[in-house]
Amino acid sequence: MNDDLTCCMYLLAHDAAAEGPYDRSRTELLVRAAALIDLALRGRLGEDGGTVTVSGTAPTGDPVLDGVLRDAPGHTWKHLVRRHRKRTLTEVENRLAAAGVLTVKEPRTPFGTRRLTVTDRALPDALHARVSAALHGDDPVREIPAADAALLALAAAGDVRSVVSRQDQKTFRARIDAGTGSLAALAPGLEKAVRALPMTMIAAQGGMGGS
Repeated sequence: MNDDLTCCMYLLAHDAAAEGPYDRSRTELLVRAAALIDLALRGRLGEDGGTVTVSGTAPTGDPVLDGVLRDAPGHTWKHLVRRHRKRTLTEVENRLAAAGVLTVKEPRTPFGTRRLTVTDRALPDALHARVSAALHGDDPVREIPAADAALLALAAAGDVRSVVSRQDQKTFRARIDAGTGSLAALAPGLEKAVRALPMTMIAAQGGMGGS
């Protein structure tokens, strides 16, 4: 779980009071972006002229990531962040539920939403501490774990205020920017897609950008 960016991002975005993500449409995009970063860190995704490329044919062992890999060839990073994002979020929730990390209460009516509760608050608390250390620490961003820098960049882009407050956005703008910039070493287009997430989220909430 420590190195699974999709699950980590979901737990950071989970709101205990709301019994689910702090904002479902935004979390869909954050989890998809986390999957793409995870695959890039594993060396399975790269870039050629702005188009995403896939390396290797072996499964990753993670059904969520394998689904994203199947989506990837021939598309841009920005397109892949939006593509099948609802499916990916549900798959991550189901995986966490199967692992006993989430308990799920199904809706009583067809129009209700299922309620999801984290069974062990120590897990999201530990993730919050990791990202907080990346945000407030003295070490150069290039020296912190790549996964932590990525989670910081995503939480800031998604305006997850329980992780990166509005004041943090102002005070630590340079560290957040450096964390986002570190993604360019994986693929320039991936960095651009994460920087574009705020606008992508606005478009998605307006009913644009796929499903």
